[in-house]
Amino acid sequence: MIISNAYAQGAAIGGDSGLMGLLPIVLMFVLLYFLMIRPQMKRAKEHKQMVEALQKGDEVLTSGGVVGRITELGEAYASLEIAPGVEISVQRSAVQTLLPKGTMKSLK
Repeated sequence: MIISNAYAQGAAIGGDSGLMGLLPIVLMFVLLYFLMIRPQMKRAKEHKQMVEALQKGDEVLTSGGVVGRITELGEAYASLEIAPGVEISVQRSAVQTLLPKGTMKSLK
């Protein structure tokens, strides 16, 4: 009687406040895509192309830090000569970097 009923009118004033509330979340996902996901996909594509282009005689660095010269290539594995007469087998995807020719000689 003395106190009148008060009704919330926030939705009527803002109109489309639900859409404006989702805008920051959408912008965060777009920013996440361009700053993290897209560059990672680009690096993965470049690594895949490099692994596919490996040839016998290339000098490479593996993800474990081993430097060697490719002596044999298979579908999934590569044989690396890490010292005269010493060969190891590694997965092709473990090859991290293709080194310039003559790098192994300069390391000794």
